[in-house]
Amino acid sequence: MTHIELSLSPLEPIAVDPLHSWSVPVSSAEESCLVIDAAGVIVAASSSWVRLLSVEHHTELAGRDVREVLCLIDFTAAGNELGEAEREQIPPLLALTSKRPARGLLRVRGPQDTPSRTLDAVATPLWQSGQVVGSLSFFAAV
Repeated sequence: MTHIELSLSPLEPIAVDPLHSWSVPVSSAEESCLVIDAAGVIVAASSSWVRLLSVEHHTELAGRDVREVLCLIDFTAAGNELGEAEREQIPPLLALTSKRPARGLLRVRGPQDTPSRTLDAVATPLWQSGQVVGSLSFFAAV
């Protein structure tokens, strides 16, 4: 006669670090995407994000504040740099503070001899244990 033994153990939640979980697929993604932590520090960026923004020193992006990497400018013809309050309103950072998905346009000045770009960005907060620990963002040139 066949014997089947069944035992149940308490279900314990598996501690998953969403920043680490998303950093691997983002790093190898074909889409232009970015993961930042709750302080706005870059955890991972796709190579297409680097190309889209013509970011210099792309091998040194991890660990840098996204506000230092992006030269955010206004939509005027002069293209003046945004002030601190306006920089905090870009979707990757707004998703952190609002704790909700965020979408918007941003304008970025590239390095020398590259034109400024207007980007459509959509971001979602990343949660762990009821706290926002970062955001995942996707970008497209407009």
